[in-house]
Amino acid sequence: MKRVGVLALQGAVREHLQSIEACGAEAMAVKWPKDLEGLDALVLPGGESTTMRRLIDRYGMMEPLREFARMDKPMFGTCAGLILMAGTVVGYEEPHLGIMDVTVERNSFGRQIDSFEADLTIKGIEGTFEAVFIRAPHIVSAGASAEVLCEHNGKIVMARSGQFLGCSFHPELTDDHRIMAYFLRMIPSRTGVVLPN
Repeated sequence: MKRVGVLALQGAVREHLQSIEACGAEAMAVKWPKDLEGLDALVLPGGESTTMRRLIDRYGMMEPLREFARMDKPMFGTCAGLILMAGTVVGYEEPHLGIMDVTVERNSFGRQIDSFEADLTIKGIEGTFEAVFIRAPHIVSAGASAEVLCEHNGKIVMARSGQFLGCSFHPELTDDHRIMAYFLRMIPSRTGVVLPN
């Protein structure tokens, strides 16, 4: 069984853990560097990126997270997680993890009160996906190694860069687990288990 961690410092941790388990993988909460050991992949959840960065520094997680990325293990960032993974963040001199070949702008779709849902067409996922946007960022540009998977109203809201996947919205806040299943299929198979579409 594939073991997938969720960075559990702040944000929608429980919902991601439930989504991973719904897709047939083992879900683990990650709070300390030692919790990364033995994981096949990692999810960086939505939340508040500035708060998450402060907690990453406090718990000594920054370098262990970068080392995890260097091991070619898949990582998936949703909303604030996407901001943490982006190679460039508009208005910031330095990125956070800086591992994904995209430029991201924070709070692109307004404040909390401006939250909305939208039906998206996502490359690699059959049918439409009802996505929840909450103070969402968007991907301003995708670099040469990044593939745009989805746009909404002319803004890139999901992309893949090698083993890194990022989206602006919150797939974990729905009962539709197809995006998580897509991410889990990015993990090199050790067991021959076929994940559902």
